[in-house]
Amino acid sequence: MNVFKFDSEEAWVEGVATFWRDRLCNNPRLRMCLPSGHTPNKIFAAMGEAVKARQLSFREAEIFCLDEFGGLAPDDPGKCANMLKHYLLSHIDLPERQFHWLDIDAPDLTKVCLEYDNAIEPGFDLTLLGLGLNGHLGMNEPGTTADSPTRRVDLAPGTTASSAKYLTHSKLPTWGLAVGLKQLLGSKEVWLLVNGSAKAEIVRRTVKSSIGEDVPATLLREHRNSFLMADADAAAEI
Repeated sequence: MNVFKFDSEEAWVEGVATFWRDRLCNNPRLRMCLPSGHTPNKIFAAMGEAVKARQLSFREAEIFCLDEFGGLAPDDPGKCANMLKHYLLSHIDLPERQFHWLDIDAPDLTKVCLEYDNAIEPGFDLTLLGLGLNGHLGMNEPGTTADSPTRRVDLAPGTTASSAKYLTHSKLPTWGLAVGLKQLLGSKEVWLLVNGSAKAEIVRRTVKSSIGEDVPATLLREHRNSFLMADADAAAEI
């Protein structure tokens, strides 16, 4: 794993956005897996501004949603696909047909997951991930095997509790659909995006503890094109 430390959150946002712009300019047909949540939103805003300034385009790219919460209404703003649409897709020029999302409300979720894995083939060029406080990647909680496919998952209690910050109601999700570690670790390049002092301990464990499925993020250390991109607060213990 390559470690990039930025002096401030502002430098972190600009640094990640610059790298991302470069990747997209070099490969306009970039196939990306993207997370939702609060961590990437300022980076998404920077990419939207770059598109507005005609510095780059997503017209030929593809974006896959990393995961989706179960049990939420289709129009719930806390759904992962809806957050991606609000914070990124509504500000860029990606054609609608080139955005792929997990249909959590379909009657056959096994079929949904299988078809999603088939759509992902031949794999992602670039995957962006946040880092859970327990080391999860997306909804791949501790104990997830490295060869796991896209599937239905049960959320750890801490993940369920953390979802409250995206919701305007108290009906918190306890399960979801997640792109598996097989596809994430198979991505040509993976960026682990981390900011804030609350993540300092899990960043330390990710970088320095034993590699294993009990902390899924440590598995990225075996990926030669993985990058930890952290601001000063998140990187304080490494």
